[in-house]
Amino acid sequence: MKSTHGLAVAIALSCAAMTAQAEITGTVGAVSDYDFRGVSLSAKDPALQGSLDYAHESGFYAGAWASNIDYGDDVDGDLEIDLYTGFSGETAGGLAWDAGLVYYTYPGADDVDAYPEIYAGLGYKWFELKQWFSNDLNASDEDGFYTEINGNFELPANFGLSLHLGYSYGDAFQAPNDLDDNPDQLEDWEYMDYSVGVTYTLGRFDLGLKYVDTDLDRDEYGFSSEDVFNSEDRAVFSVSTTFPWCADAE
Repeated sequence: MKSTHGLAVAIALSCAAMTAQAEITGTVGAVSDYDFRGVSLSAKDPALQGSLDYAHESGFYAGAWASNIDYGDDVDGDLEIDLYTGFSGETAGGLAWDAGLVYYTYPGADDVDAYPEIYAGLGYKWFELKQWFSNDLNASDEDGFYTEINGNFELPANFGLSLHLGYSYGDAFQAPNDLDDNPDQLEDWEYMDYSVGVTYTLGRFDLGLKYVDTDLDRDEYGFSSEDVFNSEDRAVFSVSTTFPWCADAE
């Protein structure tokens, strides 16, 4: 089973905005738990993560993002690498837009297959609406959709507040209602995930602490109250920095 965030795929443009030569950036960081759409992909263990990004003034961007994963003893792979590309921009009225493609890969994992996902989003000031779609979600040969709403607010003293609500749905989120008695009767197990987080910028480092949870309460579809694919409520801490460090960064 797969699932990033989410990955969250972020394009680091802070230094590029300050100097035209800085078209390539890299981000490195660590999280106490690799949370993707409310589900732990590192068995509730810490994960090292990083990205390498290219951004052009036209709005085109491309990059790669990587993280260690833990899908349990039955899965031999321990690495996820996501390749992505897209276009982003902003209208004269301040409406931001972003559209692109992500390809999730798992080098060295014979029993976890790669799959694509496309996305499109709109943002205005603190608000963002983003839609994801895959015709082969988690390499299942089934359609899967993910709709997310995000709010990001700047607070005094380098603090920030982040709010997130997501909904996973589609044919990939169906399973037999009763595996023994009614194998042809399908039951929807679409679910919601949500989080509330606080961020703090300390010099060149970004610190984050968020509370994440889902409305999943089933074990039979691959999610668990154990460590692997945990979908229960938990706190996740993160720290990251983006290179090159700008000479005039505080």
